[in-house]
Amino acid sequence: MAPKNIIFIKYYKTTIGELIIGCFENQICILDFRYRKMRTRIDKRIQTGLNAVYLEKETPLLRAARLQVKAYLNGTRDEFTLPIKMVGTPFQFSVWNALQTIPYGTTKSYLELAKQIGNKKSVRAVATANGANALALIIPCHRVIGSNNKLVGYAGGLPVKKSLLELELAHYQNPDELPFEATE
Repeated sequence: MAPKNIIFIKYYKTTIGELIIGCFENQICILDFRYRKMRTRIDKRIQTGLNAVYLEKETPLLRAARLQVKAYLNGTRDEFTLPIKMVGTPFQFSVWNALQTIPYGTTKSYLELAKQIGNKKSVRAVATANGANALALIIPCHRVIGSNNKLVGYAGGLPVKKSLLELELAHYQNPDELPFEATE
């Protein structure tokens, strides 16, 4: 069946790398790293789930998203007020909803997240759902760390994850007292 819908996308260069931002029916459905490892798989999931194809075109919502990302990266915004459209499985939705409860400037372990969704044995599945998140920054998967307080897995790379956490933590506490182990 041929796709019937359109997802408007734009690519934006930022201080953390090039991002793809896309909207469907006036909701942001993708805000992700353009060159991430799972790019093709995530794009296919979104396009199939929405029965849509990408069309590169600026829209007012994409401009608003770009401005909110810029403000976040400049340290002048600590939350996003964009309408979003998640595309995934019910389990992924439960993980992504839980991610949205992690406050700016704080972190949570994969185990804590698994317990929050009601299944402490689902740590690996939680990590997989975290990695499938297509709404980086808005759904703050960068705030999840290993149980040993080490930085693990991030679509934008560990240096980007570290810089995002440091950006957020700088507003709340002494950056020399990071609640995670800052590995290079």
